[in-house]
Amino acid sequence: MDTFVDILMAGADGVQRFKLAYDWSENANLLAEHGFSALLTLELDGARRAVLLDGGLSAKGLRHNLDVMQIDVTNLRAIIISHGHVDHHGGLEGLFQRYGKLRLPLLIHPDAWRDRKIVFPTGLEIHMPPPSRNDLGREGVEITDARSPSLLIDGTVLVSGQVERVTEFEKGFPWQKARTADGGWEPDPWIWDDQNVIIHVRDKGLVVVSSCSHSGAVNVLKNAQRLTGVKQIAAFVGGFHLTGGLFEPIISPTIKAVAGLGVGRVVPAHCTGWRATHELARTLPQAFVQPSVGTVFRFGADVGINA
Repeated sequence: MDTFVDILMAGADGVQRFKLAYDWSENANLLAEHGFSALLTLELDGARRAVLLDGGLSAKGLRHNLDVMQIDVTNLRAIIISHGHVDHHGGLEGLFQRYGKLRLPLLIHPDAWRDRKIVFPTGLEIHMPPPSRNDLGREGVEITDARSPSLLIDGTVLVSGQVERVTEFEKGFPWQKARTADGGWEPDPWIWDDQNVIIHVRDKGLVVVSSCSHSGAVNVLKNAQRLTGVKQIAAFVGGFHLTGGLFEPIISPTIKAVAGLGVGRVVPAHCTGWRATHELARTLPQAFVQPSVGTVFRFGADVGINA
């Protein structure tokens, strides 16, 4: 699931677009929405195993796309929630509606349960409801709260846990507040629950999938290098969170830093924004790949990402 779909977009080496539908009804075509969800699949010793990163915004959207793409969850080994914003966990209900109870581990940072809102300078407030621990528990998942990194699938999938913040220009989300124990609200700009997934692909480097990058895309990439000791970054897939007037001033330093890290493939999804996406395409034409719902990105013979 992503914010953009183009059924006529051409593929490329390692980029497989979803098949063009001859049926123009809604039942045969993919949906896009303001959310993110990616299925990360690894093939190890001839066996496929997968993890699901986030569930998008709506149960209807995720359930619909699962049906259209005929996703098989028999290989699913874990669910990861990148952070507590509803456009990343709201659609998980659709997964359970489609496949029933899934007795799988679900990894989440403890701050993701915080009730939050975004307060715009105009005074507009948007509630960002957290996931429900009780609802998820009823679906059979085994919830693990962790701030530290975690390893899945025999140590091949690394969940970053809380990301170290080292850049000067990536300052979180200053307009966010979180509910306090006494029912009030306090500033909560850093979104410490923001986490991502890292896979080290043999002879290629790190594939980093970061749904929203509230930590800052550069912090995310540097943190991945620090955790693994691997400098080469094969790909960054996900949201840069550079959309809107609050974040557009850091588009230039972000792209400059990403270019300096030598990222092999850049797939700017979800909350990257129109201006940042076009600047990435202009600045990094050889690395840039436009995402579209249903696309499969392959990194060697062993790793595929369906977003």
